[in-house]
Amino acid sequence: MHIADGYLSPATVLVSYAIAVPLWIYGFKKLKEKLNEETLPVIGALAALSFIIMMFNVPVPGGTSGHAIGAALIAILFDPWIAFVSVSLVLLIQSVVFGDGGISAWAVNSLSMGFVASFVGYYVFKVLKDKTRFAPFIAGYVSIVTASLVVATVLGIQPIFWSENGHPLYFPFDLKITIPAMVGEHMLFFGIVEGIFTQLIYGFLTKKELKEVQ
Repeated sequence: MHIADGYLSPATVLVSYAIAVPLWIYGFKKLKEKLNEETLPVIGALAALSFIIMMFNVPVPGGTSGHAIGAALIAILFDPWIAFVSVSLVLLIQSVVFGDGGISAWAVNSLSMGFVASFVGYYVFKVLKDKTRFAPFIAGYVSIVTASLVVATVLGIQPIFWSENGHPLYFPFDLKITIPAMVGEHMLFFGIVEGIFTQLIYGFLTKKELKEVQ
């Protein structure tokens, strides 16, 4: 789901950074408030886990690929702002060190996989946590599918930028292709993976916490 350099128009890049920068500033303030001797190791471990699972890009038919994120898990365990900042930092490291995702697209990647996935996952969990024990699964599933919709939409509007000879300057496929390709694969496969991951890790950590209290 990482968008690479060269896929987005300068206008898209500028708008995405204009939106992301104030959110990052506020998110770092929230992170600073949450960090202490108890939370730092757990947040660090979950961010590292998010880094690992996002490195496993699985190719799917149609020429795209996908992966789990882990944003919903961090959001429901701590706070969606913490999840947003954590995933953003993971995406920055992946972009700079591994070339997985572009610097120009870092804001879009962070807004989709970090901000949108975190807040959607958090509020879905909040609504369902007292109604079903599968709330973590549903939160993870909906979070990544929604993030894929954002990515598909941003990519799908790039063909509006055309060159003088009638060829698209950036990403060439429109919404009729990007939405089925991106959202479809995440609904059918990666959403399920994200949901299972969120359910299992949430269950493990909360059971461990209960044992320690007892």
